[in-house]
Amino acid sequence: MTTNKTRSAPAGATSRNSARSARRRAREFALQGVYAWLVRGDENLRDAGDIDAHIRDSDEFREADASWYNTLLHGVLAQAPDLRERFTPYIDRSIDQLSPIEHGILLIGSYELVHRIEVPYRVAINEAVELAKSFGGTDGFKFVNGVLDKMAADVRSVEIQAAQRR
Repeated sequence: MTTNKTRSAPAGATSRNSARSARRRAREFALQGVYAWLVRGDENLRDAGDIDAHIRDSDEFREADASWYNTLLHGVLAQAPDLRERFTPYIDRSIDQLSPIEHGILLIGSYELVHRIEVPYRVAINEAVELAKSFGGTDGFKFVNGVLDKMAADVRSVEIQAAQRR
């Protein structure tokens, strides 16, 4: 999922990469890392350092918020079993039937909802949906949105109620 190629926009145009925030780029790189970890089947974090180093070696990594990337990648990998328990009640299939992309996005979105309360729940869900639109299957974003929306109703109920009163 990573490349060492940089793309430049035509003169006077804004490149797609520069239009994305550093945090969004961090989420994209974190998804690449979680994806690699899931595909390798390394549940004990043995390869996390190699995955991290490979991603940081990408030319485009400088566009990302490195601190946020680090928080997401290592937080998700360390908390994966608990995060799966949190979102499993809201999925309509077994975890084994999720694509690695959907699985990774749900792990990242769940991590933000549960462990990063400074990130508004709508932002956590919207960013996960954007990842699914960019990297997931045709309707994967609808699935991700539905799962995280239901999960947010449980883990961020006070925040949601406050937003509804406004």
